[in-house]
Amino acid sequence: MKKLVSIIITTKNEEKNAENCLKSIKRQSYPQELMEVIVVDNDSSDKTKEIALKYTNNFFNKGPERSAQRNFGVEKSKGEYFIFLDADMILSEKVIERCVKKVENNPKIIALYISEIVTGKKFFSKVRRFERSFYDGTVIDGVRFIRKDKFLEVGGFDEKLTGPEDWDLDKKLRLIGRIDSIKTPIYHNEAEFDLKKYLSKKGYYAKKFDEYISKWGKNDPDLKKQFGVYYRFLGVFIENGKWKKIIAHPILTAGMYFLRFLVGIKFLLR
Repeated sequence: MKKLVSIIITTKNEEKNAENCLKSIKRQSYPQELMEVIVVDNDSSDKTKEIALKYTNNFFNKGPERSAQRNFGVEKSKGEYFIFLDADMILSEKVIERCVKKVENNPKIIALYISEIVTGKKFFSKVRRFERSFYDGTVIDGVRFIRKDKFLEVGGFDEKLTGPEDWDLDKKLRLIGRIDSIKTPIYHNEAEFDLKKYLSKKGYYAKKFDEYISKWGKNDPDLKKQFGVYYRFLGVFIENGKWKKIIAHPILTAGMYFLRFLVGIKFLLR
């Protein structure tokens, strides 16, 4: 028997994106009656609530940050599995179906990475799409489809962390079970790429990195990769034959390293 899946969307002033996200849920190949949509908003001042209520009655307000919103969404959920989304994400039609099938076919799997494709035609949107393609299933990635019982077992998201909370949850889950991945993608709408906003967001999230590092220790092997110069600037881009993409796309590679350099400066200035 197929299981109920809770789809948890966190929002804050997302009137430009929320409807596309919600429509993509309606297009899922998985039975609609076996999906519940939960929107956890953070005091939006635009039409986010009005839009969300056209698609679900499960609309809540919660803050102060994304970690608390996500934990609250899981608390309100009824599904055996859940997937968490940002409002600027769009599901391809078979994502939920294939996630459930993968986990049901192997009870040892407790969570899944899902490939993410950054959309947009601007140069830096293409650069971000190229960069993101290297991260699938690595310690730079984060699980998105999760068994609820295992999420609760590890205590959910650490609400003291905003930014590295995905990495923190990922580590906790890997300690108790197997994590796998699917290639059926989620599309991340960064079409309106704004370098200033992008770096500002990265700088904001970097403020909690010291707490994350303190929690696990600077010598933790995952943290050495996540914050180490070698892995973040070279290793993740050449391992498992990925170096071929670097050679095939020199202009995108140059743009990617330009962004990596700027993000690195933000990290050092945190």
